[in-house]
Amino acid sequence: MNFTIRYETTDKHNKTVTISDLGPATYSGSSCGDDQNGPKIAVQFGSGFSWIVNFTEEKSFYSIDSISFSYNMNDNTTFPDAKEKGVFTVSDHVAFRVPLNDIFRCNSLLTLGKNDVVQHYWDVHVQAFVQNGTVSTKEFLCDKDKTLTTVLPIVPTTVPSPTTTPSPKEKPEVGSYSVVNSNGTCLLATMGLQLNITHDKVASVININPNTTNFTGSCHPQTALLRLSSSSIKYLDFVFAVKNENRFYLKEVNVSMYLVNGSVFSIANNNLSYWDAPLGSSYMCNKEQTVSVSGAFQINTFDLRVQPFNVMEGKYSTAQDCSADDDNFLVPIAVGAALAGVLILVLLAYFIGLKRHHAGYEQF
Repeated sequence: MNFTIRYETTDKHNKTVTISDLGPATYSGSSCGDDQNGPKIAVQFGSGFSWIVNFTEEKSFYSIDSISFSYNMNDNTTFPDAKEKGVFTVSDHVAFRVPLNDIFRCNSLLTLGKNDVVQHYWDVHVQAFVQNGTVSTKEFLCDKDKTLTTVLPIVPTTVPSPTTTPSPKEKPEVGSYSVVNSNGTCLLATMGLQLNITHDKVASVININPNTTNFTGSCHPQTALLRLSSSSIKYLDFVFAVKNENRFYLKEVNVSMYLVNGSVFSIANNNLSYWDAPLGSSYMCNKEQTVSVSGAFQINTFDLRVQPFNVMEGKYSTAQDCSADDDNFLVPIAVGAALAGVLILVLLAYFIGLKRHHAGYEQF
């Protein structure tokens, strides 16, 4: 799970942070329940964050009754320049019913949104009111997982037509994404994203809308992950890595998403080399770039800026612009052209001198 929180700063701007690295957690207050109270999971993590889910029982069902999340706006590392201070709590009455002695499973992304907090859950496996101390092997699936398991392959009855060319799409809106761990903001990304997909010889272009896109991720010394998701995208992962102990680059992209025909499109490539820049700096490219993940999947980026390591005070460091790549490419061309020019001048001088030398003999 992770939590995305929007808050107002002292200069009256809105900021958004995503809490994904829960760090060491404690479970004080969790219980199996008694005659008066149902089971409860209580988790405490970070500096003053807590998450509680309550369960109730009714006849042949148990319910995931309510979920509450408390966050500490006094934590200046997580909420820099926050206007309001204190501990705030959001509660959602879920009332999701599961048959007794079934384990609830939902691998798909689940989202709860209230006030300025959006909660994300995935790969959920939970069973309350366990009978005789034995966890059930019978699963009760969430609706999204039921959809995934009942989609049938589409068998073409005619000869496939040639690949269709999608109509041009307008430039995508630029979104800002970040990842926060226990030390504060550890990854920053700003970019417009356009997905180019070819599936069953049909090409399509999809612009990612940052306003309906959830983001999460994680940061480690040698790798960093930014994960985007939405109602149609199960996950779109950007994995960054450190190389030669002094540079970073985009090493891996993984995607799994639902297409309009109900099928799932999935591609992964962990052998990429894009967005290369020195550690301690950011990578920036305002012009359109293409990340070629596979022959069937490419990502066009617009107004890109990323920094997956060494983020200081939640701000980008000095950027290496992609135009530098073009300059590096032009340098050997310029040097070669200059040398060719010098060679031509030398040859011209030689032939002119030779001609004058012959002319002198003729006059003598």
